[in-house]
Amino acid sequence: MLTRAPQLTSWRMVFPALWVGVLCFTFGDNSARAGAVPVFESDVRPILKAHCFHCHGEGEELKGGIDVRLKRFLETATTEDHGRVMVPGSAEQSHLLALVRSGDMPKGEKKLKPGEIDIIEAWIAAGAPTVRPEPETLPRGFVITEEEKHFWSFLPIARPEVPAVTGEENPIDAFIQQNLREQAEGLELAPEADRLVLLRRVYLDLSGLPPTPEEAAEFLADDGDNAYERLVDRVLDSPRYGERWGRHWLDVAGYSDSNGYAEADSVRPFAWHYRDYVIRSFNADKPWDQFITEQLAGDELAGVTHESAAKKIMDPTTRELLSATGFLRMAPDGTGDGVDDQNLARNQSIAETLNIVSSSLLGLTVGCAQCHDHRYDPISQADYYRMRAIFEPGFDWKNWRSPAQRLVSLYTDEDRAKAELIEADARKVDEEVNALRKKLLDEVFEIELTRLPENLREAARTARGTPAGERTDEQRALFKEFPAADVQGALDLYDPERNKQVTAKQGEAAAIRAKKPQEPNVMVFTEKAGVLPATFVFNRGDHDEPRGAVDPCELQVLGGNVFAADDPSLASSGRRLAYARWLTNGEHPLVARVLVNRFWMHHFGRGLVSTTGEFGSLGERPSHPELLDWLAREFMASGWRLKPLHRLILTSRVYRQSAQNPDSSRQDPENRLYARWKLKRLEAEVIRDAMLAVSGVLNEEPFGEPVPIAQDGVGRVVAGEQKTDGRGDPTIAVDIGERAFRRSIYVQARRSLPLTIFEAFDSPVMSPNCESRNVSVVPSQPLLMLNDSFVADQARRFATRISVECRGDSSDRIRRAWQLAYQCEPTENELQRASDYLASQIALFEQRAASKSGEKDAQQDPEALALASFCQALFGSNRFLYVE
Repeated sequence: MLTRAPQLTSWRMVFPALWVGVLCFTFGDNSARAGAVPVFESDVRPILKAHCFHCHGEGEELKGGIDVRLKRFLETATTEDHGRVMVPGSAEQSHLLALVRSGDMPKGEKKLKPGEIDIIEAWIAAGAPTVRPEPETLPRGFVITEEEKHFWSFLPIARPEVPAVTGEENPIDAFIQQNLREQAEGLELAPEADRLVLLRRVYLDLSGLPPTPEEAAEFLADDGDNAYERLVDRVLDSPRYGERWGRHWLDVAGYSDSNGYAEADSVRPFAWHYRDYVIRSFNADKPWDQFITEQLAGDELAGVTHESAAKKIMDPTTRELLSATGFLRMAPDGTGDGVDDQNLARNQSIAETLNIVSSSLLGLTVGCAQCHDHRYDPISQADYYRMRAIFEPGFDWKNWRSPAQRLVSLYTDEDRAKAELIEADARKVDEEVNALRKKLLDEVFEIELTRLPENLREAARTARGTPAGERTDEQRALFKEFPAADVQGALDLYDPERNKQVTAKQGEAAAIRAKKPQEPNVMVFTEKAGVLPATFVFNRGDHDEPRGAVDPCELQVLGGNVFAADDPSLASSGRRLAYARWLTNGEHPLVARVLVNRFWMHHFGRGLVSTTGEFGSLGERPSHPELLDWLAREFMASGWRLKPLHRLILTSRVYRQSAQNPDSSRQDPENRLYARWKLKRLEAEVIRDAMLAVSGVLNEEPFGEPVPIAQDGVGRVVAGEQKTDGRGDPTIAVDIGERAFRRSIYVQARRSLPLTIFEAFDSPVMSPNCESRNVSVVPSQPLLMLNDSFVADQARRFATRISVECRGDSSDRIRRAWQLAYQCEPTENELQRASDYLASQIALFEQRAASKSGEKDAQQDPEALALASFCQALFGSNRFLYVE
């Protein structure tokens, strides 16, 4: 059952008297407002909370007997040697200021910044003002202030009126235009981009693939009304859409095909079921309230527990719901890899799961409260463990289930019966192996026995017949002195030819077992029926020091709702289902804001809140708060469906702008006001997929097991089967044919082993997830585009495609290359420069061929080599790598 606390009202309607004092805390950083007098609540307290509260007010022990959580406490506190801690109006007499200036306080390496010290000094000099009268007392420990309760992201999502802006029909344009007039008088939106620019922008944004020349021609030939809108709908309806936008969610979900944590980084062979669930959900435009609920509590929706999962998973609906819970299994988990400290690994896996949930859905760093109260946000350590209690029944760290124990088989009864018959045949061969091996071992032992002193032979015979774990000290000493008498493993040394008979028989058994139907499994998150493990606050985050037990609750600053386990219709606790329904009931202040901000970021390159995973006090404030809230409300009012929001954004003037706006570039270099399109570098996966598409070899097979990866002979990570040497070290990557050309979302994602081309272009680092990708511009990137064997191979395939499709002269081939790579025709100047380049390259390759042998090898055809070189140059161009 969900017990709800009273809700706050709109974030600009609460406590008007506080508004002036709260303004800088809400929309600025923690520095004092320019020209304004600092006040305790919004300027000084956040500094003291970050650096001092854990010892002087919120901790178990009040260090020095001094509490700094109120101005009145500071004013009345004294020290034996230095007098009063804070004297309003006198910085010189305030010992607090001397301590922070000297660096004596706070203890440890993290000191106050000069700007923070300046704020405290200015506050004291101004008489140490407060916004309102302070309470006479405060309870010991964690306290949430009025300013913290009314921080912008914790207040209910408003439904602002759309500004009345002449000529603007799209609400997004109205909000952006209104903000432009308020923030930058005279600055206007850039003109609409060229149709071909918009075509490429839409395709790469929504599908992650460039349009084909045929798709470009179709759009350009459509001169009817709403041609652009029809283009958007066509791409949204493509199955490629789910692969593109599903990848965005997999970043924040921390998707990986390996377990991480331990050095082994063992493979998760069945994580792909969750990946496929995500792609299908995006293509179906599944409502996000349903999408979130299924991922947090799909097992509870299906009425499944650990005990019943195997029986119910063959039902397609149940299988989908259980696949969705893979979201809660994406965090690193090394508990199946023989780690030294199992309990630490278990609790770390839980902690990383909470980090993924809180950053992806709440936009908060809840994990910072694992060991102590959050230094910046109103999140107590007890809050952290209350949130953990929501998920505790599915983890139960003292009765842990390893990754292998969380798999549910998809074997049918038919498959299982066939496998049992094959296993019976294999066991017969195993018996032959054991008999042959015993015979050989007996023969070797008798030979070795003759090498022992006669008086020890009977003792050795007896010792050999004794199981190793039951041998006496004397028997162990005997084998230590005469190791050859213990003939286990001696076959490789003394009877190698006959030992090959054993190895051959073992191979025969393995070949028989290889005929079994493969046993597919689904990686799931479930609870054990009737098991409700208690959750305790761990002192300083140490699982060996549990303190008080806590109930499953929402964060106190968000209402502290209790998620009780009292639904008799559920075999599980029901906690996660209640939590998911609270998150998606339309009243939660964070979820919809966090989601639409992330959607906006993927379209425009930066969010309305640029810190997409940090909606707390350390994050940036929204550049357009009314637009953010309007979008969040519109998203929920549209049934939590994403595709209508895509249409709204993509049909706005803001989205369709040109990147050229000199006034905007001069007045707003970071484009925070959105008065022009911001050039965006393609993500790593899109670069690879675009090359495959343009070269004509892209394998569009959807879903299923991931494409394997391997290290080649020079250490590059590529798609292929791994070959290893006798020590297990990688040697070469075996070609896997067209499987290697599947879309990047289907390539195995190893935490420790990303594809070389992915790593160069800032693929996500899952630690444990990726809220926002880095976009670097470094010399290694153009070097890779010049020298990488994958790029060179795709350039050769691109050249071959052009040669097959275009039998004309070099100008015709250049035009075809331009159409495929850029979806347009080259200008006369571009055509001439490209022709000159091809001619020079042909001459160069002819000269090289003549100097080597004088013979024209078909595989070293100068024209083919020159065309491949030209194609590789197109791949490395900004026009190919960026969305204009």
